[in-house]
Amino acid sequence: MADRQIVKEWLNRAEEDFDFAAANLKEENEFYAQICFHFHQSAEKYLKAFIVAYDLEFEKLHNLMNLAKICARKESSILKIIDECGFLNAAYIDSRYPVQWPTDYTREKALKAKEAAYAIAEVIKELLKKGGYAD
Repeated sequence: MADRQIVKEWLNRAEEDFDFAAANLKEENEFYAQICFHFHQSAEKYLKAFIVAYDLEFEKLHNLMNLAKICARKESSILKIIDECGFLNAAYIDSRYPVQWPTDYTREKALKAKEAAYAIAEVIKELLKKGGYAD
């Protein structure tokens, strides 16, 4: 069984990223690419909390779909959030580096990113709660 404190630290960091992005979105700051990036980071940390909790193969990667597939080795129901993972994946590269393709970070996209990150968080928290890792 994994150290509950380490799992809790991953969950706390995930919440911080989510809350930071949500606060900026609420304040109507127009840093939509950065807001989407932090929603991606939140989702990534939730998935990694699950990986740590169940001693799954921990890889230093940022592809949410790949992380979800690793989590699915323990709990196949995680695949129900694969579309949300796919949506958020673009925010990792597009929002941080100059890219050679068009980007369209808008308030609507940031709101959708918030919904996707929230859905991922809820699934992971519920599964971790069932496993005795979250309150």
